[in-house]
Amino acid sequence: MAIEHAILVSLLEKPGSGYELARRFERSIGYFWTASHQQIYRVLKRMEGDGWVDVRDVPQQGRPDKKEYSVAAPGRAALTGWLREPVEPESLRHDLAVKIRGAAFDDPAALVHEVERHRRTHADRLAHYLAGEERDFTGPDAPGTAGGPLDPGRELQHVVLRGGIAYERMTLAWLDDVLATLHRLAAPR
Repeated sequence: MAIEHAILVSLLEKPGSGYELARRFERSIGYFWTASHQQIYRVLKRMEGDGWVDVRDVPQQGRPDKKEYSVAAPGRAALTGWLREPVEPESLRHDLAVKIRGAAFDDPAALVHEVERHRRTHADRLAHYLAGEERDFTGPDAPGTAGGPLDPGRELQHVVLRGGIAYERMTLAWLDDVLATLHRLAAPR
């Protein structure tokens, strides 16, 4: 996937400025596809030149006008083509897993703090995901509930979020297993 595809999806969900896109990447898209503010602005400019996005100036009171981007027909066609292409399963490169295996040749206890740091990061991310799910996908008007409309876009956003939640829970369970193993190996015999 190229950053262009992530931007097209985000703009189809809701048109916005480069700044607003960058914020969306920080809040949600960035958990599975990262991009810096500079990358987003650079790619938006290229996409505008290629005719993939339309841009309009939006007047603002007390501030300079902002540029609001939306997907143009060639951009939608490019996304449709990409959506229909096969994607290879991703290989996982995991530095921490290599360190854990390498701990057999050093003091396993020396790795405990690093694994605990990773655990805190994943626990924080899980809490963020769960708060987003609570905020956006629960209650009587939530998509897919008896009172909520069945909106394919929202349903697909939710299934991606549920995948993130499942991944973080799995990672936390694995890190707990790693910590238990490191503690057991570090215990005096």
